[in-house]
Amino acid sequence: MKLPRLLWTLLILASCEIAMAERIKDITSVQGVRENQLIGYGLVVGLDGTGEKTRYTEQTFRTMLARFGINVPPGSQLKLNNSAAVAVHATLPAFAKAGQTIDITVSSLGEAKSLRGGTLLMTPLRGVDGKTYAIAQGNLVVGGFGAQGSDGSRISVNHQTVGRVPNGASVEQTVTTNFLTNEFLVFNLHKPDFTTAVRLAKSINRLIGPNTAKPIDQTSVQVNAPRDAAQRINYLSVLENIEISPAEPIGRIVVNSRTGTIVIGKHVNLKEAAIAHGNLIVRIKESQDVSQPAPLGQGDTVTTQDSEIEIDAENTRMFHFKPGATLQQLVEAVNAVGAAPGDVMAILEALKQAGAISGDLIVI
Repeated sequence: MKLPRLLWTLLILASCEIAMAERIKDITSVQGVRENQLIGYGLVVGLDGTGEKTRYTEQTFRTMLARFGINVPPGSQLKLNNSAAVAVHATLPAFAKAGQTIDITVSSLGEAKSLRGGTLLMTPLRGVDGKTYAIAQGNLVVGGFGAQGSDGSRISVNHQTVGRVPNGASVEQTVTTNFLTNEFLVFNLHKPDFTTAVRLAKSINRLIGPNTAKPIDQTSVQVNAPRDAAQRINYLSVLENIEISPAEPIGRIVVNSRTGTIVIGKHVNLKEAAIAHGNLIVRIKESQDVSQPAPLGQGDTVTTQDSEIEIDAENTRMFHFKPGATLQQLVEAVNAVGAAPGDVMAILEALKQAGAISGDLIVI
């Protein structure tokens, strides 16, 4: 296939008439089954002189020593170049049980130059309700590194002030949820759509029985469910593997003005319209001439300015689209003249302003 004369990309979404079936578990989430964010404040030690010395770091260090029965005399100067105050955050999965471990991310709060080689001391991780749900501790894995010369020059790769501790936090308690106590199961669509919600409810009713499921709105579908925990789990296992055909998305055109990428949805239609688009090129050339008088003349040698102006009007491209024109016809029209990304964007914007194109036009 011959590519357009100028480099640009035109992508067409979903031209197949038969929609692909997807499992309910792939397009929905179950209400009450969710992750929770945890956060904590801690101290990283063992740094190779890349730490910090701030008031809150010193206060944290004194408080930690006091808990171990060590009292630092007031007014004493602490050297904390090997320590850094950090924020610790993690995601607690749904139904995580006490004793299980989760990954944590550690980020410097102050002026520490690097967390490489550091160790996070025991840090409680709290939820939005203020309760402690996990305890974090461990050696940091930092993906970045840096080097500095004696003359002050330096180089760094990636971030040195953010690290991770795989399985660095131990879960202490489970987050309560109404998943097993609620009278109904509720499926929430990742992409809200009335048609998809109706199809989901019909698929469940077709398998389980009439009036088992009903759509609440364009996002949620409510399903009757048994109260017994074991039965509910088995019941949900059956429901989430039911295949349905999601509704096709609305007509949409997405234009990336930086890369010249244009994505056009299947349901974008054109109304009757005509558009002319051309370029006007103006070239101005400046040159200097030397004028000398005739021999034995009385004149002076002078320099004159000579200007040449040239105007080129490229062949104007006229596009005519009849009512109901297809996306393929638009693609063939712009490819036939080797249009550049800027030309195509101008055509689409003009069609949208004239009301001759359906769907949303999004420029990013």
